[in-house]
Amino acid sequence: MTQVVATLDDYGRPAWLAVMVLSFILFWPLGLAILAYMIWSGRMGCGRHGEMTRWQQRWADKFERKREHWGREMRGFHSSGNEAFDEYREETLKRLEEEQREFREFLQRLRKAKDKQEFDQFMSERRSRPDVDGTQGASV
Repeated sequence: MTQVVATLDDYGRPAWLAVMVLSFILFWPLGLAILAYMIWSGRMGCGRHGEMTRWQQRWADKFERKREHWGREMRGFHSSGNEAFDEYREETLKRLEEEQREFREFLQRLRKAKDKQEFDQFMSERRSRPDVDGTQGASV
């Protein structure tokens, strides 16, 4: 079962959705169970697990590049009639886009730091708890 989940995770959300739809067609309670699992595990990208997976991040980055490209092209067509204002607007928009990119990178670093802190806490607790045979901690 774990191998199936790992394989579906490698293919991303579309694979999970395809399996869920097929499950609903073949045996609806199984489809319902898969839907519940996807929501609970965060594979739907909603709720308390709103972080993006690698697959989602790749598509979001691609969409963002396209949006920036089209945004630059569209801004070139609309002139206010005042060249100084248009230059100021372009510089301001570029600055804001750069700040947005830097903020996204900052949030990504925060998420990584939080993940590392949680992992370190888990490992610390794991090492300090007694094993089944009564010895202290796990040897790594």
